[in-house]
Amino acid sequence: MPTAFISDLHLTPDRPESTEWFRQFMRESRGLLNRIYILGDLFEFWIGDDARDTLGYGEVEEILQATVEAGMDIFFIHGNRDFLVGRDFERRTGCRILADPTVIELGTTRVLLTHGDALCTDDTTHQQARKQMLTDKWRFAFLNQPVSERLDTASAMRKKSEIEKKSKSMEIMDVNQKQVEKVMRDHGVRTMIHGHTHQPAVHDFFIDRAPAKRFVLGDWYTQKSMLLYDKGCFSLKR
Repeated sequence: MPTAFISDLHLTPDRPESTEWFRQFMRESRGLLNRIYILGDLFEFWIGDDARDTLGYGEVEEILQATVEAGMDIFFIHGNRDFLVGRDFERRTGCRILADPTVIELGTTRVLLTHGDALCTDDTTHQQARKQMLTDKWRFAFLNQPVSERLDTASAMRKKSEIEKKSKSMEIMDVNQKQVEKVMRDHGVRTMIHGHTHQPAVHDFFIDRAPAKRFVLGDWYTQKSMLLYDKGCFSLKR
């Protein structure tokens, strides 16, 4: 059966229709897909596994749990919005958290999976913030705050991010091709799948004279983007 890759669903109680689309997709996938890889930003934001009910994400976890219990393998890679998803989420849903990046094998093809924001090296502001927030020190300090304080901090960070985006060009916020090639070369792959940029496309290029491909997933709430792998072939749904 086919394997599906999705990213940037940005699910939130503020957009209940997106959660309903997600429920329908997961229900219809049972028996039709072999496994699903979620490449980050499943949630609009996540401030710790203990804040699930405060954020209103219990319904999403129930959908994931029911799908896993029905026999589906679901894998999750952190995005820049939900990098604090942890082991309690994994235990409650049955999803398996993978490192970012991760290399998998599809048939005879080695494929590198990543959320994609680490590839946007021209966006120095984002990279500086990312570097800080991925440290154990920052995580420990943040997660040890009361949920209410974490929520206030996350809301302020989101507002700041939205303001900064307005002053950045699309080129700056897109991936850096040299970084893409470096990461692929470092991992010994010629196929990459990522999200983050919300610009679904298939990019063909060469690495050391060998053909390479980069599949970019779009977002969910406007594009319902998905990449399918079936019998050796990839198909990007936009």
